[in-house]
Amino acid sequence: MPKLEDAIKKLRQYNSDRHPPNGQNAEQAEETEFQKLQDAQREEEERRCPSLKYIPRFYHRKAAPSEEANPHDENSRPPLRPRVLREARGLLLNRKTNEELLDEDDLHLIMKLLKEHSRERFADGGYCDVDVIDYTGFASIRDELLKRGERFRQFFLPSTFLKFPRDPYGRIATGPFFMYMVKKVNLRQTRVQLSYYDALGCGYLREKDMENFIFELIPTLPQLSSLQEEFYPFYVFTAVRKFFFFLDPKRTGRLHIRDLLTSSILPELYELRQEQPLGANEAENNWFSMTSALKVYGAYLELDVDQNGMLSKKELSRFGSGMLTDVFIDRVFEEYQTYLDSETGEREMDYKTFLDFVLAMENKNSKQAIQYFWKLIDIQQQGWLDGFTINYF
Repeated sequence: MPKLEDAIKKLRQYNSDRHPPNGQNAEQAEETEFQKLQDAQREEEERRCPSLKYIPRFYHRKAAPSEEANPHDENSRPPLRPRVLREARGLLLNRKTNEELLDEDDLHLIMKLLKEHSRERFADGGYCDVDVIDYTGFASIRDELLKRGERFRQFFLPSTFLKFPRDPYGRIATGPFFMYMVKKVNLRQTRVQLSYYDALGCGYLREKDMENFIFELIPTLPQLSSLQEEFYPFYVFTAVRKFFFFLDPKRTGRLHIRDLLTSSILPELYELRQEQPLGANEAENNWFSMTSALKVYGAYLELDVDQNGMLSKKELSRFGSGMLTDVFIDRVFEEYQTYLDSETGEREMDYKTFLDFVLAMENKNSKQAIQYFWKLIDIQQQGWLDGFTINYF
């Protein structure tokens, strides 16, 4: 094999009489080479399966998780097709971000135009501190914004105007309309942001995808600015478990993005974006606050008497001042994921399983917690309780 310097020298000699291509020529050359690769691939497939010459392929299998790169092998790389799809999806999301989403400057501009075209509402002959706008002003703002880009049209449709209550003169209040816009923009930005972590492009996030999302979100949340980096992994586990406990009760290991967007859990997490510190009561009631996360992790460490990083039945029995019965604890260890201690031969619970347990205990009235406990008390798995089961507990 020639040395790198010799190869570069030969390449320069070969290109010495060629002019550097401009952008258009380079793109055309790239398309030509790509077409050659596609033609070669098609010919190879037709050679293996001659019927493809007459009947096109209608089904393309999606990449399975097993086809991804092995994280423990530095030389392992996923097949070309999943990598190309992932890159194409990233480019699409970037284009949507740049061409369809509004940024903070756009919102400030809309607020300014709404103030310029709004009128003051008068009620019963008296002054009322509510700015309103009629459809003529609404359309004028739309026409002015469309000069800056088509991304504004989606918010200034006639159907959008008709969504809001109108006064006797056919005018709508500007405040609710602007808040509607802000919510829509935030929702779409969140949708795009979550899609970046959809590694398989299937519309859902797996547990490791959610962990990556939370881990990279931590530095952007002012309420977590004092969180020590050593605690990041445990905070990520704590945050992710709430999403999966409430949005994945069947334990499929998947969170559909549409479920994330419509849940109340994501807004609770985004409360940590505010600059003002949360009040003591707010921080305690917010699962994602640093106060709450440290409290849960501290409780786990306090229960872990032998400090092996796992909880045995005896250690878990100390939860809540020892209020749990032995029968109940036995059922928890029977039904939910535990690990065998090679030294003692006993089953032990890890931090993630403990988080599910805490979420169920703290949200007993929720549907997901009831499902959690029903699995424990329905010992015969018959879907109903008889006298024997009641007496057993």
